[in-house]
Amino acid sequence: MKLITAIVKPFKLDDVREALSSIGVQGITVTEVKGFGRQKGHTELYRGAEYVVDFLPKIKLEIAIGDELVDQTIEAVTTSASTGKIGDGKIFVTNLEQVIRIRTGETGPEAI
Repeated sequence: MKLITAIVKPFKLDDVREALSSIGVQGITVTEVKGFGRQKGHTELYRGAEYVVDFLPKIKLEIAIGDELVDQTIEAVTTSASTGKIGDGKIFVTNLEQVIRIRTGETGPEAI
C-alpha cells in the first residue's frame, strides 16, 4: 500500500479528480495549502502599491492506494495536472504500513 501526496495548481483539481476516477481510484483527500518552490512567489500590484506574494495557493491531494495502482495513479496525476509551466507541482510516494477503516475495523488493502 502506498500514500501518494500530490501538490497541484488549484484550477487543475477537477481534471485530476476525473483522471483518478477513470482509473478506479475510489477516494482522495483534498486540502487547500500555500507554499512555494523554485517559483519563489511573485509580485503583484494592488491599488497602486506593489507587494510580494511569497506563498502561492496550491491543492494537496492525498491518495491511499494498493501497490498495483501506483504507476497508473502517478501517470494520471502527471498528465492531468501538467501545464508545462513552472509551479505545476510535485508528487511524493510513501509506504503505508497499516490502514484501518474505523467503521468496520477492516485493516490492510481491504480498508482502502
